[in-house]
This record gives sequence, C-alpha cells and structure tokens, in this order.
Amino acid sequence: MNNLVLRGIGTIVSGDLNAPLMAGDTIVVRDGFISAVGLEADCDAEGIDRVIDVGGATVIPGLHDNHVHPVLGDYTPRQRTFDFIDSCMHGAVSTMQSAGEPHVPGRPNDAAGVKALAILAHKSFDNLRPSGVKVHAGAVLLEEGLTEADFDDLAAAGCRLVGEIGISGLKDPGEAAVMTRWAQARGMRVMVHTGGASIPGSGVIDADFVGEVMPDVAGHVNGGPTALPIADVVRILEETSAHIELVHNGNIASLGEIARLAQERDELHRVVIGTDCPAGSGVQPLGILRVLSYVASFGAVAPELAVAMASGNTAKLHDVNCGLIRVGFEADLAIVDAPLGSQASDALGTLAIGDTMAVAALIIDGEVRFTKSRNTPPTSRTVTFR
Repeated sequence: MNNLVLRGIGTIVSGDLNAPLMAGDTIVVRDGFISAVGLEADCDAEGIDRVIDVGGATVIPGLHDNHVHPVLGDYTPRQRTFDFIDSCMHGAVSTMQSAGEPHVPGRPNDAAGVKALAILAHKSFDNLRPSGVKVHAGAVLLEEGLTEADFDDLAAAGCRLVGEIGISGLKDPGEAAVMTRWAQARGMRVMVHTGGASIPGSGVIDADFVGEVMPDVAGHVNGGPTALPIADVVRILEETSAHIELVHNGNIASLGEIARLAQERDELHRVVIGTDCPAGSGVQPLGILRVLSYVASFGAVAPELAVAMASGNTAKLHDVNCGLIRVGFEADLAIVDAPLGSQASDALGTLAIGDTMAVAALIIDGEVRFTKSRNTPPTSRTVTFR
C-alpha cells in the first residue's frame, strides 16, 4: 500500500488560490490519498513506517501541465525523443493534459480517423502511465464531417478533451462553435489555439475567433509561437468565460504582462499553465517550473499563487481529484527547495527572484517516483528518506 508520512515540512503550498499556504509541518498519506495535513502531533500516522523527513523544505502539489502533445507511449516523433514524459516528471510534473496528438506520423484528417485516433490515444494512456505520470490523452482534433453522434461515441469511450481548434482541418469558427457545443454538452473540455501559426496547417487566431467559438481554454495567449495583442487577451477575459493559458513555448515578456493583467483584474483563477511541448523548440523538462518563476518574477504574482495556477486551477478546470493538498485528494506531492547556492532562502523565494526551484522528490498516488531530480540542482536542505 502507498502509505507514508512527510514530516519536518517548512512550508505547505496547497494549490488553492483562496488559501494558498497551509498551517502545519506534516502530511500523512494512506492508500495513495492524503489522509491528514497539519501539525505532527495532530496527525494520525499510526502503523506507517515509511517516513520522509523534509528537513524544512517546501511541499507543493504535483504540477499539472495543461498543454502537451503526446503520441503513444513516452516517445515524441516531433523531436525524436524518448522518455520526454519521464524527464518532465523529474521537473515535478505529475499530470498532463493533451492538447491534441497532431504529431502522429500520417495523422488522419478525416472524421472517422480523428475519432479513432482520439479513442486510441485515450485508451492507450489510460492503460499506461509513463513513470507514473497521469497523461490525459485523446484530445480529438476537429475535422469537417464529425457529427454529434461522433461526440457521443467519444464521450462513451472516455474521451474528455477537444484538441486545439485551429491546428487541424476545421478552420471555420461557426462550424467549430457547433462542435464545441456538442463537446461541452458531453462534459468535454475544449481548447482553441490562439496567436500565430505554429505547425503546417495551423493559422492565426484572434479574439474574434475565440469569442465566436466560446471554448473552455484559450491556449497559449502569450504565444504559440507569437503572442496575442494584450487588447485581445482583455477581450477574451471580458467577452468569454474561457480560461487563458500561459506556456513556456511562448513570449516571456507577454507572459509577464498577461500575469499582471490577470492579477489586476482579480482573475488569476482563470489562468492555467502549460509547456506546449514537444514543440519546434524542443522538449522542456523544467518548463512548468520555469513558467512559475516567470509568473512570480516578471508578473509580480505571489509565488504560492503561481503554484496554484499550475496545480489547483488546472485540476478544477478538468475536474480531477488531484492538484490540491487536501484530505481525500490523490497524494501527488513534490518536495521542493531553493537550489544549492541560490540567493533565495526557500522554494517560494526562488520563484520570486526568477530562479528555478530544486526538486528533491516527486510522489504520485503516494508512491515516491524519485529521490533526486536528474534535471534540477540539489536542494539547499537535506531531505531524508527511510
């Protein structure tokens, strides 16, 4: 059974924007779920022998990448890279959301083909978690000819995502809006590509397109690869209910400006974070960690709120039982700290000055996936596992 105790925690970051910091120094995990959070004396850890002494470091929820483009398994033909999901896991990512599987060699562009591909991808990752990472795949890419009955079939098969509208064949916003309503009526989350063209076949998409389609997420508003004008971001926030997404593979200056805008408008709850990898710029194992540092340093957002944008916000959007440090939630937890030699004194301070947090361990469903990240520097504090 996945039972363990994390003790000696310096700071607990909940992932909840409304209460981002939690009192206490201990988290208890039973059967892969969080069973207690608080002071060690108040937490029932009876019968649990597996103990991690965090040594004053910080614990955050496992991070949730809202924008990846998987294929099948832990391989991407886009960059001919194996184990890219495992590598992102070493950057504290425990959950990923597909924004479509456009990099499949010979990807079909007919209605029957894209439906079959989405179902295959969903079922494949439902049976396989690379390195334990929860990859929610099977994001259908819209093509002309899809019918409402097709969305019944997709939903019945467990598919809950529509890939970035604008990177596949369907380009008409009116048709896309009709299919979006079909998808949303079946509990599927819909993303629209925004900004400039990214891959052959994609196009430029602005606030007018988003306003007509009314998706759940306006993808990479800070650039994919080029950013929307800030006026378009304001229109999306004012004229739609969509979340806006900030990604690593975009414009960093725009990212900071949009983060400040969302904070000024008191709409940080509508911001989610992704990497948009694999991309032309490669695979970014520390992409989510880097975006957190950009949001905190360039966007002047409190680091604990930045963490929530890459955990609790995304989990709430997709209605999954992770992303929060809360009793009853899946025990996806990252032990993080200031990297050795940092000018910062702890993990949150690291984000505030624009550095990348060091990751000591990632726990998924109560299972310790590693005890030293291969992609970040060592932590300033000593974490002890027994």
